[in-house]
Amino acid sequence: MRRSVRILTVVATTGALAAGTAVAANSTPQQGSQDNKIRNVIYLVGDGMGRTHVTAARERYYGASGKLNMEQLPNYGAVATYAAEMGSDQPALVTDSASSATAWSSGVKTYNAAIGVDAYEKKVATLMEQAHEAGFATGNVSTAEITDATPAAMFSHALLRGCQGPVYSDASCLPKKADGTYENKPADQTLITPIAEQIARNGTADVILGGGLSRFEPDDQKALQAQGYQVLGSFGDPALPAQTAASQKAATKADLEDVKSGKVVGLFNRGNLTVEQAKAQLPADAPQKQEPTLAEMTKKSISLLDGRSKKGFLLQVEGAQIDKRSHANDAAQTLAEIKAFDDAVKAAVDFAKKDGHTLVVVTADHECAGFNIIEKGTFTNAEAAAPPANTDAGNRANDSTPSRSSSANVKDPARSSGIVNGSGAGDPKNFGPATFRTPDDPAGVKDGSPEASLWLSYLSGNHTGADVPIYAYGPDGKRFATSQNNTELYGKMYRSLFGTAPRTS
Repeated sequence: MRRSVRILTVVATTGALAAGTAVAANSTPQQGSQDNKIRNVIYLVGDGMGRTHVTAARERYYGASGKLNMEQLPNYGAVATYAAEMGSDQPALVTDSASSATAWSSGVKTYNAAIGVDAYEKKVATLMEQAHEAGFATGNVSTAEITDATPAAMFSHALLRGCQGPVYSDASCLPKKADGTYENKPADQTLITPIAEQIARNGTADVILGGGLSRFEPDDQKALQAQGYQVLGSFGDPALPAQTAASQKAATKADLEDVKSGKVVGLFNRGNLTVEQAKAQLPADAPQKQEPTLAEMTKKSISLLDGRSKKGFLLQVEGAQIDKRSHANDAAQTLAEIKAFDDAVKAAVDFAKKDGHTLVVVTADHECAGFNIIEKGTFTNAEAAAPPANTDAGNRANDSTPSRSSSANVKDPARSSGIVNGSGAGDPKNFGPATFRTPDDPAGVKDGSPEASLWLSYLSGNHTGADVPIYAYGPDGKRFATSQNNTELYGKMYRSLFGTAPRTS
């Protein structure tokens, strides 16, 4: 059974790592003086996008001396992404998307898998909730399910990110204790209410675009429409509750184009949106062809939000598939998704340049999979018969234990049959790099060939703890041109919107 709960007024608390800042309970932020130049904030997240992701995409599409749209922004910095251990201030050095998104949306460090709660499982206010309450227009866009961690952290609260819906289960919504049993259900029922149900009832975002149709049910559509939303497609036939999947209809690009104003929800796939590379290879009549690009969703969101409120708007845009394709170690799809995300950056910056009162921030939640650019013609350690040498013939004091000679670092044919987007791609033992031509390569050089100049490899199939890049354009952009903690992004965006620092409790 689904749980229908009234979404309570959000109360922020402290108790996370000192780097975070929580907003005082029941404090309503006020916009700053009329001299405040910022009216809009557009925050773009390349999920899983580390520094090497950016470099590789630049070289792939624009050559060594080119630049992505994000790299052309005047302010550049770095963001530390570590999380916290549950129930303590102890750092967890590698974050997931949920804890990272909570850091920038609420200004607190929290445990991996937490959405809109601190490390002690207490609800914290989000920037989008505060902006909505103060009268700003708001939007949330993603190429993932809109209930997934990054978008969810702006407009919902859950003890576990897996509590997406449509149905409740202890396994999805309650953390486990050390003995393997589930925690007691919290007094605040919001925290175990499926995220889809929260989104459909709290009205926090005026524009909601992405995937995740399967997370919603007909009563969610009814709740949204009762609040004045235009729901594109259909969440299902209420008369056929057992056949929701069969009766649901995904929204289409054409549906989105027809929207001219007002609050809107468009879910374009039952799951995540289709990666651009795969979509391009599908037949013309494939339903995935009807999905809009991230750039198209960004442009439409801006057009719907601009002018909706005299105060301005807050829009979050996520390029989710960068992370998901990095988890899969699929370099070709990863690069294409970075390009698609960068096209959305251009759409945001083009608007900001015309508007003059818009701050654009581009960053990532974490790096994924240890993406590496390696020298042309080399092989990875995973392909080697033995680890690289750790001896220094010129100074034996530099040797390690055990000692290994340089002759041991040779390619093992049993572990690699070539580059992974070449003839050996289907071999599960293949740990070789993927190779791609760049604009600098001679004519005739093809992807997957030894002659291609861009050689890419992955360290793992999961996140890393590396700092991520951040770029900014517009008034207040200089605030982001530094090394900073991800919790600091919340306070900086808050100040840009409201003209004052968030009150601490």
